[in-house]
Amino acid sequence: MSLSSRSLRRGLLAAALGAVVAPALAASPAAPLSVMSTADPEAPRVAYDGLLVTYKAGTAERRNATTGAATMQRILRAPATASQFNATHRAAAPALASTRRLAIGADLVRPNRRLSDGELDTLMRTLAADPSVAHVEPNRYWQRLRMVPAATAATPNDPGFNVQWHFRAPDGTLETLAPDPGYANRGGIDILNAWQYGRGAGVVVAVLDTGILAHPDLDTSLADAGYDFISDALNSGRATDGRAPGGWDTGDWTTEDRFLADNGGCVFPGDQSNSSWHGSHVAGTIAQITGNGVGMAGVAPDAKVLPVRVLGHCGGTTADIADAIVWASGGSVPGVPANQNPAEIINMSLGGFGVCEADSAYGQAIASARQRGTTVVVAAGNSNSDASSFTPASCPGVINVAATGITGARAVYSNFGANIALSAPGGGVYPNDATSGPTARTGFVWSAGNRGLTTPGESAYVGQAGTSMAAPHVAGVAALVISAAMQAGRPVPTPQEMREILTQTSRDFPVRPLRQIGVGILDAAKAAARGAGNAAGGDEPTAVRMAKTVPVNGISAAAGAGTLYRIDVPAGARNLQIRTYGGRGQAKLLVRVGRSPALDGSNAALTSSRPGTTQSVQVTIPLNDSYFVRVVGGTGGYQGVSVIATYSGQ
Repeated sequence: MSLSSRSLRRGLLAAALGAVVAPALAASPAAPLSVMSTADPEAPRVAYDGLLVTYKAGTAERRNATTGAATMQRILRAPATASQFNATHRAAAPALASTRRLAIGADLVRPNRRLSDGELDTLMRTLAADPSVAHVEPNRYWQRLRMVPAATAATPNDPGFNVQWHFRAPDGTLETLAPDPGYANRGGIDILNAWQYGRGAGVVVAVLDTGILAHPDLDTSLADAGYDFISDALNSGRATDGRAPGGWDTGDWTTEDRFLADNGGCVFPGDQSNSSWHGSHVAGTIAQITGNGVGMAGVAPDAKVLPVRVLGHCGGTTADIADAIVWASGGSVPGVPANQNPAEIINMSLGGFGVCEADSAYGQAIASARQRGTTVVVAAGNSNSDASSFTPASCPGVINVAATGITGARAVYSNFGANIALSAPGGGVYPNDATSGPTARTGFVWSAGNRGLTTPGESAYVGQAGTSMAAPHVAGVAALVISAAMQAGRPVPTPQEMREILTQTSRDFPVRPLRQIGVGILDAAKAAARGAGNAAGGDEPTAVRMAKTVPVNGISAAAGAGTLYRIDVPAGARNLQIRTYGGRGQAKLLVRVGRSPALDGSNAALTSSRPGTTQSVQVTIPLNDSYFVRVVGGTGGYQGVSVIATYSGQ
């Protein structure tokens, strides 16, 4: 649920919160964690801890937290507010007991009691209706994305690539891990051919997750330089509230009764679990030590992982994760020392159900990170649903990653949708990426883990499947792209340039998926080559840029040939139309989002091939992306044709 003064529509259903802020902003004991309902059938109830209130730019409340606190008091003490709560809920308006200000400027306000669903909805609408308020949302807990475990294995007999099909070339080589039969590899990312351009040296990748373990195959040289942003004692496992230096993973188990929601905790019966060591598995995929004769390999072994702990026993709150995004990218967070190792890339393999709006805490934090030049990579989610309904997968500006398996097919659990940028190996669960059957260990993604059920125990290597595993493949390759650029004396790609490099060098799916999961599968070798300045991937860099409503006139092409054009469509645009007209001959119009369409049209998303030169394609609600347009000559070619792109809005 989130509300703004511009849009008071209902998002998630809710329950439990309060309001009236102490002017001095002094902290006071908070109520037990509250529980809100969601529209997600897989997580119908989630814990949350207060509200995040963002004030409009230029207001006194945005400039000064004390003024913001006074405004909260004014709103909640107003006779109209009291009357509404009494008439609707037969209760007094709640009181907000404490507050702190986030790095993005939002205020966290906590309750002194629990509220019903209806009371929370009334409270949020009341706050959002004030002219000074831009956005209101619950400070909900987000989770590491649930993985499908294969097993914990001993160090492979043949360390390194022995079980890591996801790093090898997708050339159809049979892969196997006993007792499975062999499966043809069509889903790997071709990492060996990428390393000739660089192995990630000089690049920092921040992993916002459960933290990192001491492990013989993990470089933990930045673990002490990382930070633990978990502010609640129950969630962090520390004796008192407050954040702490270091990005170490101390465990996220919830098997004790104190973590149950009925006891003031955050989980429900049936959902309790052992420690996941999720952050170490992700970190290992990105930069596991390689060539040391121990264990396995990583995508960018010379990159440095900056572990930022945001997920604990209850997951992680919006407030803590938003501050962590700002800090990891080199921004300032009140009360936290400056980050001496700002990250070029952030990986977030976490999230949950809910739409991410641009003015939400997540949206603002990600926008600020991108402004500092940090690329933000996120996992699409494991609910086999449209990723547009999940956060941070739907946040503007992220590289949203779906999961494919060893055959290159969409993993059965992977979210999908128009906002997916590309896919990467997340691991399949069943033989040949089927939707059911016996578990196939060969298809899982293998990386660093631990045998401890609560606190850290014996180091191990673990097979997992999930979009949590797909995202770090992309984050690791992004590190390779940057190191390749630096090694070649080229500028570090901006976040937008990085997105284009990764998508435009992706490999077409072996079989076109039934659901949208991006433009293709990650190709490490081609992406690194493009980063180094070499021609790799498609011919997108050669595209002639078009401007809205400005025709390109007098174009000609022979049969089977045609120039490539590009039109960049902004967010909020509607009714995109691309058409050709005039001249003579036979033309065929081919259009694809994010990638160039092939001359034969085999991978085009939109086509028009009526007799003559007058062709047209339309998209009612276009994506905020680049549309690549190719006008191909039919029999006899065409001469003197014009091409134009128009859209409404913006």
